[in-house]
Amino acid sequence: MEPLVDIVIDDSRWEDADLPALSARAAEATLTALGLPCEGFNLVVMGCDDARIAELNGQFRQKGQPTNVLSWPSEERASDVVGEMPEPPEPGEPDDPEHLGDIAIAYETCLREAAEQAKPFSDHVTHLLVHGILHLLGYDHIEDADADLMERTETRILAGLGVPDPY
Repeated sequence: MEPLVDIVIDDSRWEDADLPALSARAAEATLTALGLPCEGFNLVVMGCDDARIAELNGQFRQKGQPTNVLSWPSEERASDVVGEMPEPPEPGEPDDPEHLGDIAIAYETCLREAAEQAKPFSDHVTHLLVHGILHLLGYDHIEDADADLMERTETRILAGLGVPDPY
């Protein structure tokens, strides 16, 4: 059986932060909260530094500065109706899971934001991973109604993990 989350460590500080465990926990909680099985899906999470994420942000979003998290869904999954939940993807087979997409998360930005917001680093990283996974599943926050749905969904998932409301 394929692992739910494949981890790429581009910055060794993520090893000490236990990015694999945080990623698996966030992915399992997100899929479960949305009524999806954990078997049959996979995604990739890359733990990187600010320099790498700035490069990716410039390449894919034409914003050449660091950000906390970026996501690349494997396919467009957004709802056709603003403010409505996206249609959930169909799982693949255990030995050939549906790839949801890829996430990159930046160590320095996450550490700085957690300190500025007086949050435990692991809680902030968990929030950003849930946020990124929701993007892979078609959630977005460009329109107000979509942002409200995404924030409510994040808050509900995080509460199930014992992480306080980040908003």
